[in-house]
This record gives sequence, structure tokens and C-alpha cells, in this order.
Amino acid sequence: MPVPKYYEFQAPMLRFLSDGQSRKIKEVREAMKAYFNLSDDDVAELLPSKQQTYFANRVGWASTYLSKAGLIDKPRRGEVVITEEGKKALENLPEVVDSQWLSRYSSFREFVGEDETEQNTAGKTAAEEETGVSQPVEKIDDSTETPDDAFENAFQKIHRELQDALMEEVMRISPKAFEQMVLDLMAKMGYGTFENAGRTTSYAGDEGIDGIIMEDKLGFDLIYIQAKKWGKDHVVGRPEVQAFVGAIAGKGGQGLFVTTSSFSRQAKEYAEKQHIILMDGEKLTNYMIEYNFGVRTRKVFEIKAVDTDVFNEYEE
Repeated sequence: MPVPKYYEFQAPMLRFLSDGQSRKIKEVREAMKAYFNLSDDDVAELLPSKQQTYFANRVGWASTYLSKAGLIDKPRRGEVVITEEGKKALENLPEVVDSQWLSRYSSFREFVGEDETEQNTAGKTAAEEETGVSQPVEKIDDSTETPDDAFENAFQKIHRELQDALMEEVMRISPKAFEQMVLDLMAKMGYGTFENAGRTTSYAGDEGIDGIIMEDKLGFDLIYIQAKKWGKDHVVGRPEVQAFVGAIAGKGGQGLFVTTSSFSRQAKEYAEKQHIILMDGEKLTNYMIEYNFGVRTRKVFEIKAVDTDVFNEYEE
């Protein structure tokens, strides 16, 4: 099942801590995994950046938001405990504790950047006077995403737009230039990195082989390449892959079929059995981005985290 949103963890987390015991974050995660009946695969699903799991990230942000609202405290590194304010909140805790609900706490409003002057200037209500807790601020952002989720989603959107822009440029070059581009990309990826190894050895008219790359200087390991620039509506089928397999049969090398379009399921199954590597348009543009081929870095964002190893050295 999908990992719950960060705010869905907040109420059950607070209830789990209701006994007042200080709990390690690892214990909290195990409790949340059991509460939501998540599988090992569910909690192992990685964010697009591959740096952290969705589960750990969202549990972490849930604890951060509860802490900023003053409902839990972090007495020691990697541990959380409910506060007296948190115990009071349990008396009337809703099923879902979202940002709008947490906005009744001034420390949370300060954390999310809300201006205290935007509070109701008419004075406190009777409920506020009795509980000492302000009413929610309507302007609080009730996003279902953590900041990390939002950043990852924005990054993926930019990545997809870049892929589309790259494909537009690729489709403007000639089929022959595309063949050379594929060989140059392969060289950038580390296949045939010595001098001139990435240059095409033309097999024009030779049963559809568009070029080769020598992986070693003496040419013992060869990669035979077919590179076809087709529109996205052209789905490469098994017959075309089968023809390529026939073209390289007995040549003692490996095969790579590259296209700007896509492959049919039958083509993929056949290629897997024949040990032929397939690279469709999506993979092609992904590799171009990964290996900085045809792209340049426009802006760099660094997201940093606390290095606990440094602080461990100061512990007695």
C-alpha cells in the first residue's frame, strides 16, 4: 500500500507516545509500520533522489511538526517524548492532525512563517481564554507534502521537461547524425574510452548494423549498435529486433538497439532472451542527463543534513 502522507502519521504517533516514555525514533517507525500495516517493501520505497525512503522521510517530518507545535520533545538525539501540552492535546485529538489543526499553536505558526499580527485582532474567544490555545490561522498552508516531497516532485517535473526538450533537439538532427550521437554518448558513458574508440566504424548497408564500439584497444570486445530515429508513434516490434539479432549473429560481440521511440512487450521479451540491450527514448534522454551529454548545469541546490558523527565525538 502507498506510504501515508506525513500528516497522517501525526495523530497515531502522538497516541503511541501517550505513556510518557521516551522512545527512540526506530521504535516510533516500527509502531507506525505496524499501525498502518505496511510491508517491508512499502517502507523500503525510495524517494526519487534515492537518498532516503518515503517512510523515514515522512515519519521524520511528522515528528518535526509535532515538535514545533510543542506537543513532543526531543530529550536526546534520536529520541522523542510527549510533552504536557501533547498530553492535553490527546483529550480532544482528531483522527487526522494536519497543519491547519497545528496552527492553533503559536510556536508552529512561527515555524511555518505566519505573522502573529495576522491573528484575529478582535481578541481571544471564550475557548481561547479557557484553553490558552489560539484558534487556527486560515492562511496556514495545509499541503499534503513534506518540503522534501515538494522538492522531489518539482525536481522530477523539471527532469521530465528537460527530457522532452532533449528529445525535440534529437529529432531535429539527421538519422546519420543520430547514429554518431549515440556512439559519442556511449563513449561519454565509458564504453571505449581510449582515443578514437567512440568513433563510428560504419556498417552502412551491412544488414542494419549502424556502428560498433571497441571496448578494448585490440578490439576483442565489440558492441554492435543499431540506432534508429523514429517518431514516438513508431513502436519497435519483435521483427525489427530479430533482424538485428540476425545481423550480429556469429560476429562474437554484444548488441545494443537504440531508438527515439519505444519497444513493444514482445520485442523486450525477445531481446532479453537473446541478451540484447534495448534503449528507448526515455532511457536515452535519461542517460544524456546523467552523463551531461547535450545538457549543462543551470543551477545547483544543496540540501544538507546534520552529521551526527561530528557531535558523537563531543559526548562523554
